[in-house]
Amino acid sequence: MKRLSKFLQIFLPLALGIFLIWYFYSKFSEEQWNEMVRQFQKADYFMVVLSVVMSMVSHLVRAHRWGLMLQPLGYQPGMVNKFLAVSVAYLMNLFIPKSGEVSRAVVLKKYEAVPFEKGFGTIISERIVDLVFLMLFTAVAVILEFQQLFDYVNGLIPFQKLVWLLVFAMGLLFAVFLYLKKSTGKISSKIKDFVKGLKEGVFSIFKMNKKGAFIFQSFIIWGLYILSFYTATQALDETSQIGFGITIITFVVGSFTFAFTNSGVGYYPLAIAGILFIFGIPETTGSALGWIVWTSNIIYIIISGVLAFLILPVWNKKRIAHS
Repeated sequence: MKRLSKFLQIFLPLALGIFLIWYFYSKFSEEQWNEMVRQFQKADYFMVVLSVVMSMVSHLVRAHRWGLMLQPLGYQPGMVNKFLAVSVAYLMNLFIPKSGEVSRAVVLKKYEAVPFEKGFGTIISERIVDLVFLMLFTAVAVILEFQQLFDYVNGLIPFQKLVWLLVFAMGLLFAVFLYLKKSTGKISSKIKDFVKGLKEGVFSIFKMNKKGAFIFQSFIIWGLYILSFYTATQALDETSQIGFGITIITFVVGSFTFAFTNSGVGYYPLAIAGILFIFGIPETTGSALGWIVWTSNIIYIIISGVLAFLILPVWNKKRIAHS
C-alpha cells in the first residue's frame, strides 16, 4: 500500500501535467501553433539567459542563507558544498516532489558531517519561511490587481453568488477550525503539527544570532526570483509592457506550480498562459512565455544538478580519503 501511495505521489502529478498539455494544446488551431512558434523564433534569448543567471545567483544566496541557520548548531559547511547541495536538491525535485529537502541534508551529512536530522530541520524551517514569503507576495499581487481580478471573477460569477460563496467559505473555514481544535484524529494532528511547525519555523528566525542577515537575504532571494521572471518577460514584445502588479501575480501563480508539483512539469506554461489571458495577453503569447521561462530554468537545473553530482566527490576527495 505504501509503495502504491509513493508511486501515485510521484507519477500522478506528472501524468496529469502531461494530460493537461495534450488537452490544452489539442484545441489550438494551426494559426495559433504558427503564432506560438513565431514567438519562440523572435524571442530575445539574451534576456532569457540573463534571467537564468539571476536564478543561479538566487541559489548562491540560498546556499549562504542556509549557512546562517547551521551556524547556531555548531556547523560551518563550506560554501561550495552548500551550493552543490542546493543544486542537487533542485534536480531531485524535478523527478520526485519534495525529495530535494532530503537530498540536501544527505549531501551535507556525507560531505560535511552535519547530522541528517539537524540539516533537515534547518531546511524545513527555511522552507516554512519561503512559504511565508510566497503568501506575502500573493497578498501583494491580489491587492495590486484586485479590481481587474474582481471584474474577471464577477464576469464568471454574479456578485450576489460571489458574496454567498465567500460567506460559505468563511463558515467552512470556521467549522474546520473548530473541528481541528477539538479533534484528536490522525489527520487533524498532522495539520496541527504543520501549523505548529510553521509558527516555530518563523519564530526561530528571531532567535538566530544573525537574524537581520537572514531576513535581508530572504528578501534578496525573492527579489531575484521576481527580477528573474520580469527579465524573462522582456524577451517577448507582447509581455515586455506588462505592469508590475501583473508581473507579481503571474510570478506567484507560476511559483505555486513549481512548489507543489514536479517542478511545474506541464502545469507552469498553462498557468502562466491562463493568468496572462485574464489581463488581455493572447494564449499563444502567454504559452510561449511560460514555455521559455520553464524550459530555460529546467535546462539550468538539470545541468547544474548533474554537474553537482559529478563535482561533489571530486571536490571532497581529501575529506573522503581521510574519513
